[in-house]
Amino acid sequence: MSEHVEWSEPDGPAPAAGAAVTPADAADAARLVSFGLQPKLQPVRDQEYADLLRRYREDPPFARLADAVATGLGLIVLEVSPRAGMAVTAAEDSVFAVRMGDYARRTSADGGDRFLHGLAHLAVAAMAFPRPEDLADDGYIGRVSVNGVDAFVRQACRRLEERADELGENTDPATDAPGLEAAWRIWVRRSATGATKDARRLAGSTTGIVAKAVAFLTDSGFLQRTGDDHGGTYRTTARYQLQVRDMAGSAAMAELLELGVVPVTDGTPTLLPAEESDDLELVADAGLPFHSS
Repeated sequence: MSEHVEWSEPDGPAPAAGAAVTPADAADAARLVSFGLQPKLQPVRDQEYADLLRRYREDPPFARLADAVATGLGLIVLEVSPRAGMAVTAAEDSVFAVRMGDYARRTSADGGDRFLHGLAHLAVAAMAFPRPEDLADDGYIGRVSVNGVDAFVRQACRRLEERADELGENTDPATDAPGLEAAWRIWVRRSATGATKDARRLAGSTTGIVAKAVAFLTDSGFLQRTGDDHGGTYRTTARYQLQVRDMAGSAAMAELLELGVVPVTDGTPTLLPAEESDDLELVADAGLPFHSS
């Protein structure tokens, strides 16, 4: 293991472009893909991983072989670089695909709460990268907090309620109504923290749901925890930026951002003031990885 790997110093010459693929080459390609499936593993801390990444970048036949191995496993290669490693995401039919129903079962959420868990993940992505240029900038780091995400969703809910009132549609949504129109009623009715005497956060509260979302993203190598303030503060990783890029065109995320709840001035996401909220602002140093069931 090595703390710092120099990318400019290859260990040896790459195999000739016309060389036949050997079982050892196939094993190395599969090994690289296996590293990509360990999202918390950093190339700068693993010499073998760094060497295989370098080979991928310098040896086109090996790169094609690794891509083929990933494709055979139902994986989509998002990027191969020193900053992200071999970043892969699962195609819908892949054995590695995580579905919202599976995630909800992990969090002990009943069927009625699955939609809220999905909305929490959507909100984290929207707050972390509120502008197209944030997603395009490899150096951009998004920062979020649990309480900040909850406040963001509640502010979005207020915007949706106001819009429904203006259109005279503040009734139960039709079956073909946009997902967020149906969501705000559910989220605003849920307690932010729960009903315990000491205001401890309950799993079924909205901050509890957001906390589960960011914990899952942290375990998956998409976020890094940076502090305990405001329910927990987190920063994004290169892998999460790639994941959000992959889902940025979704209708639900576009609808959420169009509400204008997250104005951005200096590149740091900020939150419009929320009513009756003294503890919900974002703190410095704070995609959906799912397929539909």
